[in-house]
Amino acid sequence: MTWAVLLPIILIGIVKVLISSLPNSVVESFISKFEMHSKLSDANVIVTIDGKRLEGEDKIQVINYFNEAIFLERYYIFPGYEQFYLHPENGGTPLVIDTKRGKKDVRLFVYSYNDHVDVVKQYKKKVVAYRLLSDSLQKRSMSATGI
Repeated sequence: MTWAVLLPIILIGIVKVLISSLPNSVVESFISKFEMHSKLSDANVIVTIDGKRLEGEDKIQVINYFNEAIFLERYYIFPGYEQFYLHPENGGTPLVIDTKRGKKDVRLFVYSYNDHVDVVKQYKKKVVAYRLLSDSLQKRSMSATGI
């Protein structure tokens, strides 16, 4: 009877110590799998606006602005309403970012407004939308569209 109680307590204690002392790299890789607004690297990213591909310094600048943006909130998308987020009525011309996350191809549609930036992430058949705060990305988008 004592061994039946003592053994699980010891095993749970060992597991607790192992989990609480994981290296930072392991924790970061685990958390990055569930991160909504993940950082982009310029090596595996294609950035287009209005069908024109951005290259060189413009591409790097857009990626840096996107990475520095502050996550504000996630939008809940009701089933069947994905197209309203992918092609909003007053969204203007989106900045389209194609990237790869692991084995999945991910497409990001970035819509800039005066007070925020909406990002719609599409991968496989899933659509996730969220709001960012990025003055640099908003200003760049407004100057690119001529507003």
